[in-house]
Amino acid sequence: MSAKGNYLQLYTSADRPFSGYSKDFDKANYVVLGVPYDRTSTYRAGSALAPSAIREASNNIETYSLRSDIDVEDLAICDVGNLDVVDNVKETLKHLELVLKDIHQTGKMPFVIGGEHTLTYAAVKALGNDVAIVDFDAHLDLRDEYMGEKMSHTTFMRRLAEEIGPEKIIEVGTRAVSKDELKYAKKVGITYFTSYDIRKRGTDEISEKISSKLEEYENKYVTIDIDVLDPAYAPGVGNPEAEGIENFTLIDILGRIIDERLIGFDLVEVCPNYDNGVTSALAAKIIFEVIATKEKNNK
Repeated sequence: MSAKGNYLQLYTSADRPFSGYSKDFDKANYVVLGVPYDRTSTYRAGSALAPSAIREASNNIETYSLRSDIDVEDLAICDVGNLDVVDNVKETLKHLELVLKDIHQTGKMPFVIGGEHTLTYAAVKALGNDVAIVDFDAHLDLRDEYMGEKMSHTTFMRRLAEEIGPEKIIEVGTRAVSKDELKYAKKVGITYFTSYDIRKRGTDEISEKISSKLEEYENKYVTIDIDVLDPAYAPGVGNPEAEGIENFTLIDILGRIIDERLIGFDLVEVCPNYDNGVTSALAAKIIFEVIATKEKNNK
């Protein structure tokens, strides 16, 4: 399959391109897709505005990565616009899964810009079960239900644990949990590293532990809830939590765990209305670094 699939054409609409340019889909290696959806958000809604805000920021920051010695402008990236979302969360997730399956069938790698974190459920489902998930997040998102709902940004990781297996999940930067979530994580064997672990043990040790856990898997998916960062660095988020990690720490760990086995990535939960644009700019920077690192480690 070399051209856009049926669902990709059916369920997406154009937006200004990420980084200011977009290659033809057939010639692209990487595909950017926005998901402007935040219907299950709690506390501070607004992540539906993030895909456009992050795209705008990406058009106004430098695209060269000093870490990777790669200019993102030189890479074959296609921005296919935004998913056409609907009110119903299950229907939106189904549309997203179908679109991402279209993209994966072409051999291209999707970069999804949220939107709320629930979208990761569909993104992983589109890959099948042979994939490990690394989730950078202040929260475990392992509630069995929340406000009567089984599928939301607070429960999706539990649903994934039930469907693909808890041993395939690694959560990084955790510092905001309920007792029930913690009990469940320990019971089923979900690996997690708190922000306190990272600060105490250091970036190198945590990165090595993550990499060691990932060795047995052929494919990996990385999801970043921007609230993994301390609010001092990323104030524009839906559920800010103190004692987060620094942006340098996040990008350093990403640089150590991203390789040719990465087959998908998302960044979620930026809420542009709660700051002056700094979180959107940081999100664009992180995406640049992930793409550049992936390209570098493909060689």
